[in-house]
Amino acid sequence: MTPTAPLPDAAPSNWVDRHAPAALRPWLKLGRLDRPTGIWLLMLPGWQGIALACALQRRWPDPVLLVLFFLGAALMRSAGCAYNDIVDRDIDAKVARTAARPIPAGQISVKQAWAFVVGCSLASLAILAVLPPLDWALGVGSLGLVAAYPFMKRITWWPQAWLGLTFNWGALMGFAAVGGSLSLAALLLYAGGVFWTLGYDTIYAIQDLEDDALVGVKSTARRLGAGAPRAVAFFYLMAMACALAAGVLAQLGVAFSVALIAYAIQLGLQARRVRVDDGALALQLFRSNTWAGLILFVALALGGVLS
Repeated sequence: MTPTAPLPDAAPSNWVDRHAPAALRPWLKLGRLDRPTGIWLLMLPGWQGIALACALQRRWPDPVLLVLFFLGAALMRSAGCAYNDIVDRDIDAKVARTAARPIPAGQISVKQAWAFVVGCSLASLAILAVLPPLDWALGVGSLGLVAAYPFMKRITWWPQAWLGLTFNWGALMGFAAVGGSLSLAALLLYAGGVFWTLGYDTIYAIQDLEDDALVGVKSTARRLGAGAPRAVAFFYLMAMACALAAGVLAQLGVAFSVALIAYAIQLGLQARRVRVDDGALALQLFRSNTWAGLILFVALALGGVLS
């Protein structure tokens, strides 16, 4: 694979490989900007938290706040991916899907990658500074989750659960950014997001079943084996139940319930189609979670203003 070729889990037509200057491509790939699904999956819980808090006030989500959370998610996801690649560089070199990433491929040094992490983190800190004080505390608290995540695959069969705790932290931050406090509804939304991530990241891990077994990396996909599709269905059922409970506590209306059916259908189709012997399909289903998260955001927003 040439240094400018698309990575295995990036779309062949991604904008980085098609349009970015060659000198910038390794840096953009280090931040996974050629694979934007992760930005959406980190951002959407924050948007959902904002939508839920605004729904309690019976108003639309603040567009400025949505933009700030998008920028923060893009920066923190880039920093987190680079940090993850620094920690996993020896493992990545042995896995077919990750061997051509910038660090194991020798395109970016570890020292340069650390500079990238610091730069993205400082930029995201500037965004955090304009949010309420509770968000500052939550932002600091998330650093422990982020720092520990790359090591989870070495010590537990459930690194996807830790990713769920990490990726959905934005739901709490988004809720707090609107009202300056948290509530049971916000905690239920967060719990639902954790189960959602457990499902979609188990699907994602199906791609690496053979390589992970060879290098000794643990995952829910390996632990569950042939039972992974049934487990995904359970995780998604719990995600639905928590989202519904959050909506009931917030006294959202019929519009929320109707839109939530679309969320259930999207997740249900994933659980029905996923197969442990089809990595290409797993990647496709994983990417479709952008739509799932967006549907839940719309459901929460509509439920507030139309209730």
